[in-house]
Amino acid sequence: MAWVAVSVSLGFVGMAVLAWCAFKVWLAVRRFGRELERTGRRLERERSALLDELSRMETTRPSQPPGDGVRST
Repeated sequence: MAWVAVSVSLGFVGMAVLAWCAFKVWLAVRRFGRELERTGRRLERERSALLDELSRMETTRPSQPPGDGVRST
């Protein structure tokens, strides 16, 4: 009968280890989500600054006729 108690206790220990691992994964996913959110906000600021600069450059640069490109021959 001792083997029953040992197997049940090992089952509970195994479940505790799995719960601990799941908790660690949950914490890592939460940290990763925060990091993605922070990076997204930072990149959005950079993206808007680049778009503003591009629109400013397009308005100040004179447009070229379609046939006046660089030729490779």
